[in-house]
Amino acid sequence: MPVLGFGTFQIKGEDCRNAVKIALRTGYRHIDTAQMYNNEQEVGKGIKDAAIPRDKIFLTTKLKMGQLEPAGVRASCESSLLSLDTDYIDLLLIHWPEESVPLHETLEAMEHLKQEGKIRHLGVSNFTVAWLHLAMHATEEQIFCNQIEYHPYLDQTPPIEACRGAGIGVVAYSPLARGKVQRDETLFKIGQKHDKTPSQIALRWLIEQPGVIAIPKASSETHIRENFAIWDFELDKEDRNAINSLPKNNRLIDPDFAPAWDT
Repeated sequence: MPVLGFGTFQIKGEDCRNAVKIALRTGYRHIDTAQMYNNEQEVGKGIKDAAIPRDKIFLTTKLKMGQLEPAGVRASCESSLLSLDTDYIDLLLIHWPEESVPLHETLEAMEHLKQEGKIRHLGVSNFTVAWLHLAMHATEEQIFCNQIEYHPYLDQTPPIEACRGAGIGVVAYSPLARGKVQRDETLFKIGQKHDKTPSQIALRWLIEQPGVIAIPKASSETHIRENFAIWDFELDKEDRNAINSLPKNNRLIDPDFAPAWDT
């Protein structure tokens, strides 16, 4: 999985189609979507428009919420394959943990999809340490990643350490804290030193951490290209210490169906 991906949450219609095309032509090779985003069809069209070979793209989507029983897992995956106009999904995630269906049933259904070649990897999203341990014991398949909210203003040490200990990747969604990083004085000052924007500093901070992948969302071509231009510099110890010292208690995504968070 490329360590920098392109997120599509809340990008709809032709804006989504065009953004995915621009992202792929810019150099992104990791695209993230979900049934819940209601944009899989546009993502698929954007992939086709970009004319990048499918086997060069790492495509992630997520199961529809409320469809974690075996038949629902299959129906959700088949729907995604149709909407995305693809023969396989590189990574299929459980979008949110749900207590209504035994976890082993959901994962077993995902295992069958992998055996059939419809998905290449299976993973989870928004899983706490407790839920992650349940998942690891509920399947013989390797959990590929745990996609969680992670940015300079949220401490995610417990789930990140649990993932590292189990060889599971961490995919950081909302890595720019919904634009908050762009107004941050600390990140701005670090950016001046490297001739980079605060967003680029935040993304670099994330991908320099072992096992962490970032999937920033952007709809404008300027920001899509800006977020990708992070390969020509590195943060130093002083930079990292300054970012690590920022307040880390700002969780942005906390719906009423969320699990009891670790932090």
